[in-house]
Amino acid sequence: MSGEADSPWKGDNRFMARRGGLRRIGAFDLINTLLMLAVCFLTLYPMWFVLVNSLNSPAQASLGTVNWFPKELSLASYSVAFNDRTLMNGFYITTLRTVIGTVVHVLFTAIIAYGMSKSSLMGRKLYLKISLITMLFSGGLIPSFILMTKLGLYDSFWVFIIPSMYTFFNMVIFMSFFRTIPDSLEESAKVDGASDYGVLFRIVLPNSMAVIATIALFSAVYHWNDYYQGVIYIHSQELLPLQTMLYKIIAENTMSFMQQQAMAQFGARLPGNSIKFASMMVATLPILIFYPFIQRYLVKGVMIGAIKG
Repeated sequence: MSGEADSPWKGDNRFMARRGGLRRIGAFDLINTLLMLAVCFLTLYPMWFVLVNSLNSPAQASLGTVNWFPKELSLASYSVAFNDRTLMNGFYITTLRTVIGTVVHVLFTAIIAYGMSKSSLMGRKLYLKISLITMLFSGGLIPSFILMTKLGLYDSFWVFIIPSMYTFFNMVIFMSFFRTIPDSLEESAKVDGASDYGVLFRIVLPNSMAVIATIALFSAVYHWNDYYQGVIYIHSQELLPLQTMLYKIIAENTMSFMQQQAMAQFGARLPGNSIKFASMMVATLPILIFYPFIQRYLVKGVMIGAIKG
């Protein structure tokens, strides 16, 4: 046994086996790394392209060439974008819509989910079936437009808030998470005289910050990126969200007013594409800056509600 243990070939065999294992793992990791780099490139390059062209000088931007870095750094396009009152008003409407819409959506959905999480709720199964139908099937554009008009929401700021107060998918996430909270906490609060709303706001919601952050992120990203409601339901220029304005700028090429401002400010005509790229960055950067601060709650909130629920 000692001769086998001290055999000089045993160490070489282990070394060769280790080299073979490293070779197999290395090939697998290499393929995965290349695939992930390709996905990252395809995801990030469009944003990088917009950023570079928005920072290029008007002369370089007018050439329409593909550059990895700005050849002549210039903030002229951003100056025009930030000095445009219409664009800044759209930024204000979008920010206000995102803040109010997110708060209202999280609060309203949490209240409904808390009731749905209780098996003693009368008609609970019927409510869930009705809500499921609304997630699978839509009423259609024309009935929705007629409904918003009859409710007095057409060309109103509240058309951004009221229809998005509740979604069944987010309610299910909330409901699944609420079921993981021990019943003993709620029973103790009720023994001390707390009402159902008191239990929800003092016990349940403070212990549900992970899922609240998750739903808030979903809602905030939706409100910030949505342009469709502004196209369909908004007629007044003062109520147009920023994303709807960008849609019209890109789709309809309505750049004349901003280009007139550029001529008055810089004495030259800025290319329309340069202003478009700067406007895109102004609309995109806030949500990109906000996302990393809340991203760590995203997977945690969804997985807790999905696995334990």
